[in-house]
Amino acid sequence: MSLFFNAVTDDWGTTYAFTPAGYALMVVIMLVLLIAGAAIFGARNKSKFSTKGIAFSAMAIALATVASMIKLIHLPMGGSVTLFSMMFIVLIGYWFGLGTGLTAAIAYGILQMIIDPYIISLPQMFVDYIFAFGALGLSGVFRNSKHGLIKGYILGVLGRYFFAILSGVIFFGSYAPDTGILSSPFLYSAAYNGAYLGLEALITLVVIAIPAVSHALNSVKTLAAEEA
Repeated sequence: MSLFFNAVTDDWGTTYAFTPAGYALMVVIMLVLLIAGAAIFGARNKSKFSTKGIAFSAMAIALATVASMIKLIHLPMGGSVTLFSMMFIVLIGYWFGLGTGLTAAIAYGILQMIIDPYIISLPQMFVDYIFAFGALGLSGVFRNSKHGLIKGYILGVLGRYFFAILSGVIFFGSYAPDTGILSSPFLYSAAYNGAYLGLEALITLVVIAIPAVSHALNSVKTLAAEEA
């Protein structure tokens, strides 16, 4: 036991749960990250600290959090097809650019770690929550590109997929079958994580490609960026 974590041992092994002090620390880190990111990237863009930008980002994170709890399909060893949760985080990068997108996505990863933690080690915690969810902010690369939302969404999901595979190979490779093509930890991790991430991505891309939906999301981007 430490100040921030408690060890929990069951038939599956040892995991770590946050203590009240640990939860408080994560909340503080998340809030500091959001405020510092808004100030830093706002200054780089030669714009004022935008309360409107923070409000839009907070709204998107809140929607993503609610959507992440609506699980259309839930796999037995973690991972779910949710109701467009990744899209809401991708939108932040699409609205405000790479720096703000990464900052908000990392904050969302911390929030997911607070709500539904599965931690077996500090490196695994960083890969599964900070890096994997943070990669969704890569959508900001295509902020000003034609079809930027679709391109950004694909890049963000591929980034999350990369870290999900990495985590599976390094930390959960022992769950791969003993025989067959999926006995390779890499192939098992790629197939397992690709199943839920790929299905949610496919559904989301179909929806955002609908002209009416695309037009509505672009209108929200225009509104969000007015003071960004």
